[in-house]
Formats: sequence, structure tokens, C-alpha cells
Amino acid sequence: MAPPAPPQISTRAHRDVKIVVLMGATGTGKSRLSIDLATRYFPSSEIINCDKIQLYKGLDITTNKIPPHERRGVVHHLLGEFEAELSAAEYRSLASAVITDVVSRRKVPLLVGGSNSFIHALLAERFDPHYDPFPGSGSGSISSSLRYTCCFLWVDVSVPVLNEYLLKRVDDMLKSGMFEELESYFTSPASLSAAGINRAIGVPEFEPYFRKYPRTIEDDDDAAGERIECCARAVKAIKENTCQLAKRQMGKILRLREAGWDLKRLDATETFRAVMAEETAADGAWERDVVEPSVKIVKRFLADE
Repeated sequence: MAPPAPPQISTRAHRDVKIVVLMGATGTGKSRLSIDLATRYFPSSEIINCDKIQLYKGLDITTNKIPPHERRGVVHHLLGEFEAELSAAEYRSLASAVITDVVSRRKVPLLVGGSNSFIHALLAERFDPHYDPFPGSGSGSISSSLRYTCCFLWVDVSVPVLNEYLLKRVDDMLKSGMFEELESYFTSPASLSAAGINRAIGVPEFEPYFRKYPRTIEDDDDAAGERIECCARAVKAIKENTCQLAKRQMGKILRLREAGWDLKRLDATETFRAVMAEETAADGAWERDVVEPSVKIVKRFLADE
């Protein structure tokens, strides 16, 4: 159960506290980079989730949460912990408390996620819970003054390459059990009450299908053709909405950079090209273009260089 939203409008800065922030559109490899950094170079790190949908319990495949075995023992905070929907103000309060705890144990907080509105809510010194800094018109005001001393790592991939990868990722998620996970979800009481998780891409797109066809497709089903078409429409919508989400996230990142946030861009395009071509060069490109520059940036940041 989430605590009530704090009535804060501004918070005294904690600029002596250092945070590493991993940003990027959905699917760009933020979680992979966070684990690489935490396990190979900065073992005192703990990860704080800043993906607003991954805050909620359930639908781990659909929401693309990093599986426990891929976390490799790295502590994750605010990941799959909540049922009630959280506001940006509530996230600011919760994540601030986690940062205080992590730093008190002489650990390095790694803030990881693509929800830029929540990143802004947490890090901006001036915060108004009733004001949207990212309105559709693009006329919002973004605070350039931050509460913490931040090292921003922005993992970026060219739009055509990322879109191609995101389409494949949806197919891979379906092969990994996304359809069955959603089928189970829609037959449970949770689908009627879990407001937060209901906004995950995949839930609204598949809802018409599972409300109409609550059973798994069977070979002898007279309506199998119609059901397959309905399922295909849902998958198409998921792919389109995922690409649109990435586009919106990129737009917000550019707005933050224009407002003066010092974002260090890491171009992972060659890695993703290699992944899509199923080339062995993918891992080498990731190390060269993403991991190695990140390590240098973070080491300088932590050493006050």
C-alpha cells in the first residue's frame, strides 16, 4: 500500500549525495548496463528502479522486468513492490528514502529506468505535484537545479534500428510466455482492481481478446480463425504502442538535455544492429561503445575529477 503523497513543493538539496542515473528509451539496454556496472566495476552499487510500470507487482514478462537470475545478486529497490497506483510525488518520497538508506550504508545508488517524468520528479529541486513538466505542447518548464549530484548516462539507439529491435522483442516476449501470463491475469481478480499494472503495454491491447475469448485457442475451435485475427490485432497494437512509447521517451530526454541536464550520450546503435543481424560482434560493440565509456565517466564522477 502506497503512502499518501507528501505535500512538498520544494526540497532542500542534498548535493553532497552522488547518484548515477541510467536513462534511455525502452529496450535500449539500461538494465543490462546497470548489471554490468554493478557486478564488474562498482560492486558497492544498489539499483533503484525508475520505470513506473515495473514498480508494480505481477506481469513480469509483459512489463519486461529483469528476471531474478539476471540480477546476479545485485540489490534492486522499488521493483515489483506495489499494487496501488503511485503518483510522481509518492515516487519522489519513496525513492528519496531509498537513496538516503543506500548512501547511509556507503553504497552507490544507480537510478535505472525510462520514466522520465518520475526521474524529473525525484531529482528536480523544485517540484510541483500538480504541474506537468512534459506537456504534449512542449511548453512545460523543466527545473535545471537538481537535489543531488548526478552522473547521467543516456543509452541511445537510432530510431530505425531501435524500432526494428522493439518489434522483435515483442515477439520474443510472446515466445517467453507473455500471452499465457496475460491470460492468467485476465482470469484473476487482480485485473479488475490493479490500476497501476493495468496501464502496462499489453494489458489494454489484449483486453478485448481475453474478455471475448477467455480460453486458450484450441485446434477444434470453430472460431479459431476469428480468435487468431483478434490476437494478431492485439500484437500489432502492442508493437505500435511500444514504438510510440520509445518516441515519447526520447522526446522527454531531449527536453531534459535542452533544460541543462548534463546527459552523457552512449550510442548503442552498432550493438543493436549486430543483435538484429545475429552477429557475434554484438558483445564487443556493447563493451566498446557502452560499457567502457560508462566506466570511465562514472569513475571520474565518483573521484570528483
